[in-house]
Amino acid sequence: MPFVRPYVRFDGTPVRGHFRWAPGARREMTIFAVVGLAVLGFGNTEGADGAGNVRHTPSVTYPIRFNHANDAPQGAVPHPTVSYPIKFDTPTPRRATPAPSVSYPIDFSALGSGR
Repeated sequence: MPFVRPYVRFDGTPVRGHFRWAPGARREMTIFAVVGLAVLGFGNTEGADGAGNVRHTPSVTYPIRFNHANDAPQGAVPHPTVSYPIKFDTPTPRRATPAPSVSYPIDFSALGSGR
């Protein structure tokens, strides 16, 4: 964006110094400014009151203590975490079948190794 120094036109009209924009630069700068304002507007979402004072209630009570009874078996006792049954497919066992590592004959004399 070059600066044009003040000058006087051929009819005697004085012209102040100004910056000259490149062709299409005003339109591009306007689009850039609108997109920037939209990003700032949508990205600055806070709480409902606008101050960001949203209080979250914790779902865990600290400190966490694990009470193990003396007659309980050692180790973790599983407890269900969901109230609906989850069925997992058990895969059928397959026998291991040998697979060839090479599907074509190799001619070592063509490689030039001299084997």
